[in-house]
Amino acid sequence: MENKSKLTLSKIIERFSYGCGDFGCNIIYTAMSAFLLFYYTDYAGVSSLAVGTIMMVSRIFDGISDIIMGVIVDRTRSRFGKARPWLLRMCVPFALSGILLFSVPTSWATTPKLVYVFITYNLVSTVIYTAINVPYSALNALMTQDPYERSVLSIFRNLLATAGTLIINTFTLPMVEFFGNNASAWTKTFCVFGILAVAAFLINFFGTKERVKSVATESGKRPEVPFGVGIKALFQNKYWIMMTGMLALFFLMYSVNGGATVFYAKDILGDKNLVGTINGIFNVVQIVSMFFIAMLVKKYGKRNVFALGLVFDIIGMLLLNFSGGTMILIVVSSIIRGVGNACGGATMWAMVSDTIDYGEWKTGVRTEGLVNSACSFGYKIGNGIGSALLGLILEVGGYVGGEAAVQSAVALTSIKVCFVWIPIVIYVIGLIIMKFYHLDKEFSGIIEDLKKRAKAEK
Repeated sequence: MENKSKLTLSKIIERFSYGCGDFGCNIIYTAMSAFLLFYYTDYAGVSSLAVGTIMMVSRIFDGISDIIMGVIVDRTRSRFGKARPWLLRMCVPFALSGILLFSVPTSWATTPKLVYVFITYNLVSTVIYTAINVPYSALNALMTQDPYERSVLSIFRNLLATAGTLIINTFTLPMVEFFGNNASAWTKTFCVFGILAVAAFLINFFGTKERVKSVATESGKRPEVPFGVGIKALFQNKYWIMMTGMLALFFLMYSVNGGATVFYAKDILGDKNLVGTINGIFNVVQIVSMFFIAMLVKKYGKRNVFALGLVFDIIGMLLLNFSGGTMILIVVSSIIRGVGNACGGATMWAMVSDTIDYGEWKTGVRTEGLVNSACSFGYKIGNGIGSALLGLILEVGGYVGGEAAVQSAVALTSIKVCFVWIPIVIYVIGLIIMKFYHLDKEFSGIIEDLKKRAKAEK
């Protein structure tokens, strides 16, 4: 009994440590999604259209760096494994780059400001975030091949990611006000958040272990997979294509919806501090719901739980749109959306990890780094398009930056389109994609076949 207790405690600690990685990632990712455009327009004095264009163009470089980092992870050989070394190497640069992101020199002229934005945005997104997030994303598939354990790891990942999101959404604006509610206050705020991110990544590094090896490695062979062979294998993997498309759409939606939240609270609801209320309830409900998702996954499978979450998300968004600003309906909407997002967040990354095993079974090629980096490429492209789309829609709608600005009816409609209607369309597309996803039913047979191959190769 004592040994079983220790084993359970050890497993819980490892699951928590794994989740801390996304807690650290989300400190910067949530800030970029929810507050960066607001910071640029209302504090740094930069055009939303110009910033949106920079974000979209930067995704081209970002996508290339993702693929490069995926190859690097697959070729990394160290006593810590393939992915974990990068968590240790990049955690401090990650924090420093986040601070620079929110340190635009406000006294500079427009052109130098845009150059600074371009350089620091790419430093964060193209270089540093890629170098830590791609290895982290590959870590799930390297820790275990058990589909239920992968789901539980994904639940912990989403729990801690949501906790990071909750902290950023709840405390960013109050901290900015505490530090003086000016441009330099944002820099000071992200100095604090940067320290928190470093601590999270260190827990992630020291608390996890890589255990999974490919069939070739198990049989004593360790050939490098040529880049062209790896790419060809990806596009023979139908489930990877589905999940990459799903991720691209979801992160486009997260970027548009997340970036529009502060505008929706400030200009539609009349109080920018309602960001904390809306997102706070949403994230708390998401965290609480996570404790029940594992049971649903065990009974109904990842794909069905994911689809159920999409239905909840659609209902929650429709309720919010027709709430008329009534606080009780806003709260109920946040609760429903929190449950929906818990279903999606708890299953999405585990489903990506499952496509790695399917790809190895179908093509004989196992590339955790390349699979996750190519997924990252897809969702960063979606994120970049979303950022540009948000800026473009606000610009076309005639949004006027500034605390005391009065927005036109068209500007208010543009905010609603970004916050409510684009997400609803993407949730519906997600339901259509899930109609063709059957890997849950096939997975146990695939793993059994891979084990037989590994024995036969020895």
